[in-house]
Amino acid sequence: MISVFVRGWMFTLSAGRVNARVLRTGVTGYHRRPRDQIHGTSMISVGIVGATGYTGVELLRLLADHPGVRIRAVTSRGDAGTAVAGMFPSLRGRVDLDFVEPAQARLDQCDAVFFATPHGVAHAMAGPLLDAGVRVIDLSADFRLRDAELWARWYGQPHGAPQWLGEAVYGLPELNRERIRSTRLLAVPGCYPTAVSLGLLPLLQAGAIDPDDIIADAKSGVSGAGRKAQVGGLFAEVGENFKAYGSAGHRHWPEIRQTLAEVAGRPVGLVFQPHLVPMIRGIHATLYVRPAGTERDFQALFEEFYRDEPFVDVLGPGAHPETASVRGTNVCRIALARPVESGRLVALSVIDNLVKGAAGQAVQGMNLMFGIPEETGLGAAPVFP
Repeated sequence: MISVFVRGWMFTLSAGRVNARVLRTGVTGYHRRPRDQIHGTSMISVGIVGATGYTGVELLRLLADHPGVRIRAVTSRGDAGTAVAGMFPSLRGRVDLDFVEPAQARLDQCDAVFFATPHGVAHAMAGPLLDAGVRVIDLSADFRLRDAELWARWYGQPHGAPQWLGEAVYGLPELNRERIRSTRLLAVPGCYPTAVSLGLLPLLQAGAIDPDDIIADAKSGVSGAGRKAQVGGLFAEVGENFKAYGSAGHRHWPEIRQTLAEVAGRPVGLVFQPHLVPMIRGIHATLYVRPAGTERDFQALFEEFYRDEPFVDVLGPGAHPETASVRGTNVCRIALARPVESGRLVALSVIDNLVKGAAGQAVQGMNLMFGIPEETGLGAAPVFP
């Protein structure tokens, strides 16, 4: 192992991979870390719009410990004046801010603004921020689909900012890393699309499967439904229960299909079936595909495709990835199987829906946009049990 210190970053070369972290010698706590700069590198000033849901608080958790970020403002129309740590005691001593009204947050003075909001909010607010030179990172679905009419059909309202769709970059780093580096409008992928797409990218890029015959069977924890009060999210409804939903069509279907078609270079045939399972965090996607052409070593294909990816872990033959193994992390774990006499290949993909499926992927994208080593702020080990 070789360590090299360059301009405030410690680069560690190990097993063919370069890892990077901030050298924090003498830094003993969040409050003691300089707020305006670290080791001569300017801090990124960020605002968060709508941080009262599960995705928002996860974003706050990650950004509070990010060595290159200063959280400038956290907005909420309904909870303005409330201390962030009052609503989320887990952030006591880490985020010393109150929620403020968006109009009073002076978001146009931030370097980047995250939207952890319901669909349609970023449509109205993104344009003025972009015009002011602010980079926008949207965790809603507002800019994921490139077709405004398709978006309106699936989200039940007209698209409010179609003029920005051509500039928005779909924020899956494993697919669009170089485009993310140069964009100022990042559309963070959905949680189901992340788990499904990562399990299929190597196969489609290599032309190794029939693109007309893809089945994505996915299960999600209840936090994926958001923090709003609803009968279907009650403990008595979810506990000891397991159910499918969205069988006739789910909003993530066109997003997944758009990504897979881009990689395949043609439309794909996709059946997507989501399920709700009685756990808080996690997505498990079981992907059924039919190999095409000559037989090949699929294990080697995945290992090579993801060899230099810091947040994708390809497990060995016979493995079964578990959602608990990625809880609280930005990691996707993948394994492959060949069911007996089925003619199918099965890819198993697991993520934490709130991290790699939302907030962590947004921070990963921010790092790329600002030229920071990609893994910064995202190196925590999984929480177990």
